[in-house]
Amino acid sequence: MAHIIVVGNEKGGAGKSTVSMHVATALARLGHKVGVLDLDLRQKTFGRFVENRKATMARAGVDLATPEYHDLPEVDPATLKPGENPYDRRLSMAVAKLEADRDFIIIDCPGSHTRLSQVAHSLADTLITPLNDSFVDFDLLAHIDPDTNKVKGPSVYSEMVWNARQLRAKAGLKPIDWIVVRNRLGAQMMHNKKKMGDAVDDLSKRIGFRVAPGFNERVIFRELFPRGLTLLDLRDIGVVGQMNISNVAARQELRELMKALNLPGVEVKI
Repeated sequence: MAHIIVVGNEKGGAGKSTVSMHVATALARLGHKVGVLDLDLRQKTFGRFVENRKATMARAGVDLATPEYHDLPEVDPATLKPGENPYDRRLSMAVAKLEADRDFIIIDCPGSHTRLSQVAHSLADTLITPLNDSFVDFDLLAHIDPDTNKVKGPSVYSEMVWNARQLRAKAGLKPIDWIVVRNRLGAQMMHNKKKMGDAVDDLSKRIGFRVAPGFNERVIFRELFPRGLTLLDLRDIGVVGQMNISNVAARQELRELMKALNLPGVEVKI
């Protein structure tokens, strides 16, 4: 059975698709068979990434390790059981198609609460939640006291993850390994960074997730998307000039993230 990685957060702009693209491509480059589903059925950012990647390979005449992307299949309403949600059936069919011959399935969730996202969280063996280094984003995980910065209680997204954990427990499945990734860290505002770090660490002990380092804010991620590339691909297509100090540091960030995920059967050597 494939190991299912869900990348989720109910807020847009946290870097979910960037994390999904880099983790999926890193796993493919390490020799693993990777399937990808994008649950943002309107924007389909990951689907666009793979399209761009294939076009770049054709132009450059190179073969880059690439995850296998699938749209969710359509279903005939007449085939649904009474009360069955069509989105549940579509996601189930997509996962069933991939899990037999893939090592990993990565599910990129939209930046909002949807039925598809809710169901996907209950399928997760590993859940990655990118989090901007801001108390605006932190509010999705927990409410804090504005005077003491102490955590008062879980918020809406944490409650959804808790419900997903309960469903998995009832089904006899292993617990979700939940990793919160502090993303888009900046070099400035060190005091705020420390307060965020303390709050995330405090919450991790209370509701049970691990904390992993993410990516600093870098223009290169946005620049590579139209070509369907990640930082790991630059040397393969001869773009040596873009491997400056900042981009080398970004490769190291990805390496550290992959190590922190501690995925089964993955030896990080990228």
